[in-house]
Amino acid sequence: MISFIDAALAYPTMIYTALLGLVLFYWLLAMVGLVDFESGGIELESELQADADVGDLGTLASYLVALGINGVPFSIVVSLMVLISWTLSCLLGMWLLPLVPTTVLTLVAGTGVLLLCPVLALPVTARLIRPLRGLFVTHNAISNQALVGRTCKVLTTRVDQSFGRAEVSTRGAGVNISVWADEPNQLGKGSLARIVEYDPERQRYLIVPETET
Repeated sequence: MISFIDAALAYPTMIYTALLGLVLFYWLLAMVGLVDFESGGIELESELQADADVGDLGTLASYLVALGINGVPFSIVVSLMVLISWTLSCLLGMWLLPLVPTTVLTLVAGTGVLLLCPVLALPVTARLIRPLRGLFVTHNAISNQALVGRTCKVLTTRVDQSFGRAEVSTRGAGVNISVWADEPNQLGKGSLARIVEYDPERQRYLIVPETET
C-alpha cells in the first residue's frame, strides 16, 4: 500500500492536488479581502444570462435545485467539491489502484477514479452545504432603495468602479452588500462610507467616504 503523500502526487490525484492548491490560494486572497467570495454565484449567473435563453436558465436552475447545491456562493460549492474529490481520489489511490496489475490498466483505472470522484462528491457536497444556506439569505434591503443614506463599513481592501463589499448595521445581523465608488479614493478595509445611490441593474450601491458627506 502506498502512502497518502505518494497517492496525492500520483495520477490521478495529482490533478485534484493542483486544483486544491488553487482553491487554497483563492481563499487566502479572500481572507485578505482581495477577492469577493460571495460574487462567484452572481458572476456565473451573469455569464449564463449572456449565453443562454430563459428556458435554458430555468432548466439549469432546476437541476441545481434538484442536486441540492443552491443557496450558497458558487465558490463554496466548488471548494467543497474539489476537497471531497481530492480526499476520495487519495483514498482510492492508496487502497484500490495498487491492486491493479499492469501500468496500462492502472492508467485506465486512474482515469475512472478521476471521473468517479466528482460524481461521488456531489451528494456529499449537497449534504454539507445544507446547514450553510441560512448564512446567505438575501435581505430585501439589497434589492431596493432602503439603504440609501445609511453609513456602511468597507470589508474589502479597496473599492473601485467594479469591485467592493461593505456591511450595513441593522437591528439584527449586518447586511453585506456589493458597493462601488468613483476613483481615486482612499476607501479600504474598515473605512466608513455613506451610501448615496442604488443601481438596480447591477444590484450594487454607490458609496462615498463619510468625510465627503
